[in-house]
Amino acid sequence: MRPVGAMQLKITSPDDWHLHLRDGAEMADVVRLTARVFSRAIVMPNLMPPVTTTAEAAAYRDRIVRALPDPAAFEPLMTLYLTDLTSPEEIETAASSRMVAAVKLYPAGATTNSEAGVTDLALAAPALEAMVDLGLPLLVHGEVTDPSVDIFDREHVFIDRVLGPLVDRWPGLKVVFEHITTADAVAWVLQAPSTVAATITPHHLLYDRNAIFTGGLRPHFYCLPVLKRDHHREALVWAATSGSPRFFLGTDSAPHARLAKEAPRGCAGIFSAHAALELYAEVFEDAGALDSLEAFASHHGCDFYGLPRNPGMVTLVREEWTVPEVYAFGEHEVVPLKAGERLRWRVAATTKPE
Repeated sequence: MRPVGAMQLKITSPDDWHLHLRDGAEMADVVRLTARVFSRAIVMPNLMPPVTTTAEAAAYRDRIVRALPDPAAFEPLMTLYLTDLTSPEEIETAASSRMVAAVKLYPAGATTNSEAGVTDLALAAPALEAMVDLGLPLLVHGEVTDPSVDIFDREHVFIDRVLGPLVDRWPGLKVVFEHITTADAVAWVLQAPSTVAATITPHHLLYDRNAIFTGGLRPHFYCLPVLKRDHHREALVWAATSGSPRFFLGTDSAPHARLAKEAPRGCAGIFSAHAALELYAEVFEDAGALDSLEAFASHHGCDFYGLPRNPGMVTLVREEWTVPEVYAFGEHEVVPLKAGERLRWRVAATTKPE
């Protein structure tokens, strides 16, 4: 981080290591908000139908690039959706493509469009072994789907039942425990092998589960994994600001049309791409750790993935602005995190090499 006076700071151009873009006109509206600040982003594959092959990932990437105002300034890093039927040959094709950066594990039924996810890790074993051999990371949505497990306990139980045994069985496998939400996850990542890291979202750093119910049921705070108790949020803030290379930025920005959120069975997902870096800056400032923001946002993720750090810079200024109530989302609109509220930090400039 490079302080510039009392009210500005400059950091290396950051990356978003967990992003949902959707597709079509909706994708075209939201991808620009990420590309205005971030140089790269790991793009989730849970479309309908899911992105399960390298050919499908390439086609999706082409659609994303065509929607960008400046395709040279932003690189979408693609992922494959792991299924019971993913073959070692497909993993080899993905790894050799230099376009697919990782493979995503969704336990079947865990979150949005996860119905085609893995039902039994034993069925995915050949693909996982190929990933170890080829150095392709596994990105994990860490919740069990057992209906007898309380929704607030599903991450903790996943660590014991699934993630711990998975890391023990495939010790050479690079694993990113995505959007962690509990003190249990923080503690587990810190004692895990160096092949394990985790992403943390802005909403899990800013809010606890009371946000869902304050003043009435608030569907725009509903996400999976759900927000947890405040002591878990405090543990996440400690992890993000600690300087540990095990933790890095992943927004899990997940747009849904307003009508799909404000519904009898509203969709899970919080949209934060409009102000992601600004939201993280508020968290780090409140924790007295602005000097740790650059490493969390711009260094730890690319170091873990074995990618070069970005050559560009982003300048943030401490200047209040009001978040719009809605953003365009294809034929619909999406309600952003902090809609109608004031934020303290604003991205004032980005410099990205030609």
